[in-house]
Amino acid sequence: MTRVITYGTFDLFHEGHRRLLERAKALGDYLIVGITTENFDDARGKLNVAQPLMERIRNVEESGLADEVIIEEYEGQKVQDIQKYNVDIFAIGSDWKGKFDYLGDYCKVVYLERTKGVSSTQLRNQAGVLKLGVVGTGRIASRFVAEARYVSGVSIEAVYSRRFSSAKEFVDRLELETAVETYKELLDSVKAVYIATPHESHYDYAKQAILAGVHVLCEKPMTLTRAQTAELFALAKEHKVVLLEAVKTAFSPGFQRMVAVARMGFIGRIRSVDATFTKLVPSGRELEGPDGGSISELATYPLLAAIKLIGTDIETVTTHSLKREGDQVEVFSRIDLQYSHALASARTGVGVKAEGELVAAGEKGYMYVPAPWWLTEYFETRFEDQTKNKRYFYKFDGDGLRYELAEFAWMIRNNVLESFKLRPEESILMAEIIEKARAEQQYFA
Repeated sequence: MTRVITYGTFDLFHEGHRRLLERAKALGDYLIVGITTENFDDARGKLNVAQPLMERIRNVEESGLADEVIIEEYEGQKVQDIQKYNVDIFAIGSDWKGKFDYLGDYCKVVYLERTKGVSSTQLRNQAGVLKLGVVGTGRIASRFVAEARYVSGVSIEAVYSRRFSSAKEFVDRLELETAVETYKELLDSVKAVYIATPHESHYDYAKQAILAGVHVLCEKPMTLTRAQTAELFALAKEHKVVLLEAVKTAFSPGFQRMVAVARMGFIGRIRSVDATFTKLVPSGRELEGPDGGSISELATYPLLAAIKLIGTDIETVTTHSLKREGDQVEVFSRIDLQYSHALASARTGVGVKAEGELVAAGEKGYMYVPAPWWLTEYFETRFEDQTKNKRYFYKFDGDGLRYELAEFAWMIRNNVLESFKLRPEESILMAEIIEKARAEQQYFA
């Protein structure tokens, strides 16, 4: 008897799950299905799981395809299960290709071709599954597709790019179902879109989607002006669709906890926030006018920190930027924010490298978040009396895009149009500061 084993969350059981189990069962005579617990899903960065474990087990059993169902509770269990159940073949979807090659020391490993566009007619009509379209085919869009597999109840249906050949290559490379030739075709086929195109195109793509009644997750910065960002949020409210700026840091567990600890008064009233985000970019759109530069590329992150830690009542914005001979855009900037009771400094760079840390200074102590602070996994509260110092550790899984997508999907599922993790007025304010900083920057050589 050939024994086959496969694993998964099997949340919102759909035709894609059924097809995978059918192909796994066809490999042998006896199929064992491992279903992950909620704690293990959380530990491995799987977000937004809608159904409890017992319901997911029942759905798999009712498919009639599993000869035996077991529970996966911890990392490393697969090796033990394969030996315990005398497994001959480990089968898993091809989107995990390479990840489980190590199991080849214990049994044969088979990567099953992914069911492209997971949504069959059954899935399309199933409540809770979000049909999502991707706009753009650049590096971040590729990372988004990889991260989306960790968010339960999301199905990437189609991809659009201004160049159809790019969309087709993207779909083929990432084993998706459909590349569409027009944006309208995309909007007609999905419930939500993720916009990952150059900054200057965000406004038009987002507006068209909102007017079509399609929810929008838009890469940062949403737009480069206050007026356009405010208009988009007003339209989203009018059309009752979710509009969310894709600032991954805002939705990560560590950053959320850091803000909560700081605002709870442990370090006293916050009087200063200094946040830095720089990277060295040898070439590309970040260095090209008119919408390149470190402010448009990176300022959203340190501005988010200042706004979340101090507030929105900013009185003045002053910007100093480095623009060298031959540069089309500024390559390093410091944006200084003055409040009635505090100061903040946001440093950004695409041609200058600096320590990417965050420090929030309070009247009792200070908060320190080491580089890269925007991927918050660890922070400290520090005091004059060092015996009171405390360290905090939190997970930041993968590239972090799963956190923004999970929040977006949750909002749509629960008919919530505003997230406390990143409110519309905060996105609008960040756009306003970026607009002012780019328009009024003072240059130094």
